[in-house]
Amino acid sequence: MSAVLEIKNLHVSIEGKPILKGVNLTVKQGEVHALMGRNGSGKSTLAYALLGHPAYTVDDGEIWFEGQNVLEMEPDQRSRAGLFLAFQKPIAVPGVTVANFLRTAINARRKEANPEDKGISIPEFRKLLTTKMQQLKMDPSFAGRYLNDGFSGGEIKRTEILQMATLEPKMAILDETDSGLDVDALRVVGDGIKSLIGPNLGVVVITHYDQFLNFMRPDIVHVMFDGRIVEEGGYELAEKIQKNGYDWIAQKHAVTA
Repeated sequence: MSAVLEIKNLHVSIEGKPILKGVNLTVKQGEVHALMGRNGSGKSTLAYALLGHPAYTVDDGEIWFEGQNVLEMEPDQRSRAGLFLAFQKPIAVPGVTVANFLRTAINARRKEANPEDKGISIPEFRKLLTTKMQQLKMDPSFAGRYLNDGFSGGEIKRTEILQMATLEPKMAILDETDSGLDVDALRVVGDGIKSLIGPNLGVVVITHYDQFLNFMRPDIVHVMFDGRIVEEGGYELAEKIQKNGYDWIAQKHAVTA
């Protein structure tokens, strides 16, 4: 049975200011959903609330994943349950290599599943990491660099996708992974994500541009406006937004917002 992420009537605020005002969204493992909208519409707030960022207060609503109440789980528990967030602006961690970071994350998940687990062996981990980096067409030397330290925008985003490939989550939220990328980097990152999409991974892609969605062709496109999802459709909805912008959505929903 595939994993299902269910968001019901979610209301979220930051320092008392309401941001999300009743979001409803259901994503099944194996599906690709795109979440679009103007800046400030609530897209990133939804992503951070899903993973339990402490600055975001859930005032009402529910989040369920595989029948578990996500709101009762700590952020690390949500991650180990199979949720993954690719950050828009990941931080640098000088002194910690990409390989060590990933091995530590894998061992944390294994320990949660089996307290007696002694962790993934170095040869097994090297084989896994090599396979994933080859899949994403990444230079092996990348694994020895400090996490995001001195990385270009494209390298940072590729590292996020490498994390996703290695940890193999059931549900991934990609928060503007295309932000700040030039055309070549966009293609590399997009191809990497596309190579990971399959029946065991559900994806929510937060983006402004349909160009990025060309790589993964979402099953459903959702548009947020003033803290709610107000429009849903196929890929043609993303194309309409790229052509006409968001003014028509604002005009259509401003009265009821």
